[in-house]
Amino acid sequence: MKKITAADVNKLRKQTGAGMMDCKKALVENDGDFEKAIDYLRKKGQKIAAKRADKEATEGIVLAKTNTDKNFAAVVMINCETDFVAKNQDFIDYVNSIADLAIAKTPKSIDELKSLDLNGRTVEESLSDQMGKIGEKIQMSNCAFIEAPIVFAYNHHGNRLATILGFNKNNVADIENIGHELAMQVAAMNPLAVDKDDVDEKIIKREKEIGMEQARQEGKPENILEKIALGKLNKFFKDNTLLNQDFIRDTKKTVKQYLAETDKELKVTVFQRLMLGEK
Repeated sequence: MKKITAADVNKLRKQTGAGMMDCKKALVENDGDFEKAIDYLRKKGQKIAAKRADKEATEGIVLAKTNTDKNFAAVVMINCETDFVAKNQDFIDYVNSIADLAIAKTPKSIDELKSLDLNGRTVEESLSDQMGKIGEKIQMSNCAFIEAPIVFAYNHHGNRLATILGFNKNNVADIENIGHELAMQVAAMNPLAVDKDDVDEKIIKREKEIGMEQARQEGKPENILEKIALGKLNKFFKDNTLLNQDFIRDTKKTVKQYLAETDKELKVTVFQRLMLGEK
């Protein structure tokens, strides 16, 4: 049998990211053959994935980034089972590498991102490799991408919440500060949509029905139920649409009013918000 040296183990570790003991075992089991040892470690990852398929992966990292031109942004959520793994620097670096890949390749969907090449393996295959290395269920549960004349990303402390946001124009005074403030607003206030017209019709119908039923239960006359429901709906829009929310830095004005103070034509066109534990 070929003698397995510390240098061999370290070389395999650098190639695969697997633990030292796993690398040594892989080399011993495969008589020092590096290619077979790599396959061995990958198969181990697949076995762990199968064993842990029914496990809950509710911890993890959410990361948002923009490209250097600031016209494309991505936010990715990679889940693991424990907070211990989520705080491990190797895992953080791994999630960063996926976010960087998304920025470089500008995918349009989660399936497209999973199919991209990451160091000779698809992202989906690399998730399996990480399971073999870490011994926990690792999955990409969500991601989002936006394009706009100018985009911003905000990562909340702890990497459990991140947002991305785009505007209709970039030649605006103080746009960097405005973008940062509104990306934070989305993180803090969790709006459903940019404006009233962007809210799903099913949600509007449901809110109207709830408002009418609440008024009915309060004994209000049938002929004014719809009017009361519309009032409640307007309150819903104020609380749940970004432009109509109170601006968190100055609650005497709405976000729409805050934007108009700088440029009456400046509009938020799109945003995305991902948070661990939320669908």
